[in-house]
Amino acid sequence: MNKINNEAIHSQRGCVRYLKQLTFMANQNRKNPTKAEKIMWDNFLSKDKTGYRFLRQKPIHRFIADFYCVKLNLIIEIDGDSHKNKTKTDIKRDKFLQQIGIKTIRFTNDQVLNNPEYVKQVLLPLVKGD
Repeated sequence: MNKINNEAIHSQRGCVRYLKQLTFMANQNRKNPTKAEKIMWDNFLSKDKTGYRFLRQKPIHRFIADFYCVKLNLIIEIDGDSHKNKTKTDIKRDKFLQQIGIKTIRFTNDQVLNNPEYVKQVLLPLVKGD
């Protein structure tokens, strides 16, 4: 396993560094959320629902996280059709993020759109500390 250089990953303020080129794409993604992302935000992740501040489309290192909570060191990803063939890439990304202390939870579009009780059941213990 490669050792991660934390100084190269984190800024002096403790934030995770990211490629500045991702900022434009993250802004565009924020302005045009998928239906599943909008439902996730409105029904589950807004601060009044969790008590935590989640950031939408947050650049982290070389990636853009769908939702990220700094205090929980938690990324929530919603995998749509574009993720069908990216499992190896997603595994490598999740492993890297885990090495720098960030946990990733993944849901499919279908789970968010058609099985909100499952999403709630998975998320509640993470955001409520149960």
